[in-house]
Amino acid sequence: MLLELSLRSAISLLLVSVLAIGGCDRQSQPPEQANAAAPAPDTADEGTAKAKIGTVDRSHKGKAAPSFAFKDPAGKNVTLASFRGKPVLLNLWATWCAPCIKEMPTLDALAGDIDGKVQVIALSQDLQGAAKVDPFFAKAGFKHLKSSLDPDLNFSVGMNVNLPTTILYDAEGKELWRVSGGFDWAGKEARDLVAEAG
Repeated sequence: MLLELSLRSAISLLLVSVLAIGGCDRQSQPPEQANAAAPAPDTADEGTAKAKIGTVDRSHKGKAAPSFAFKDPAGKNVTLASFRGKPVLLNLWATWCAPCIKEMPTLDALAGDIDGKVQVIALSQDLQGAAKVDPFFAKAGFKHLKSSLDPDLNFSVGMNVNLPTTILYDAEGKELWRVSGGFDWAGKEARDLVAEAG
């Protein structure tokens, strides 16, 4: 049992190191992917800059939601299948991820607007779980978001995604799209995307 605990701690440390090295949502493109047609930063308007922060990816459309367990706001173990019958907007985030923190107020506003239509799950990828997330939520004073926990990083590591990543699943648990990077969830583009859940 001690060996198993040590091995689990070593794996967790390794995963944190990989995430730290990879960073959360690098907001820049590698030089070989630079878009020569993009306007220079000093001439781009603010709306265009905001729209390009997060990117919508539909390449996983139709894929079933993963079966990883996580803790819901009440501390109960659940899976995404527990929400079958209602669309789910899953946001993978962490308290140490600046783009995650920046988008949370807009995600909270969206959660209030779509309450009863789409279940919004803010799933923390913090290793310290509630010890780190509960004080953050208490200080932030969100009105609609509740914290769910994945301290084993099953979602971010198992799905091989950077933070933040937000995924919309339909009522049958099939992916419609995912957004990688920070996003304005209170804007019209976000509302149009979420409306695809039906």
